[in-house]
Amino acid sequence: MHQLKITAIGNSAGIILPKELLARLGVEKGDMLTVVETPGGVELTPYDPEFEAQMEAARDVMGRYRNALRELAK
Repeated sequence: MHQLKITAIGNSAGIILPKELLARLGVEKGDMLTVVETPGGVELTPYDPEFEAQMEAARDVMGRYRNALRELAK
């Protein structure tokens, strides 16, 4: 468990994530995290459910139009 201190960043507030926590999340400076509200509080995750839904739709289209996409790639 990590305790993080809220600090002033300009007119906002933020937290500093220790490098060990960044490594566990598999992220680095400049990456985006998604905040998910859960019954127990909030969760920080590099997983973006909206992006995953978009990728699933793209995979569906690529599967249905595989031959056309292959021809366009030539």
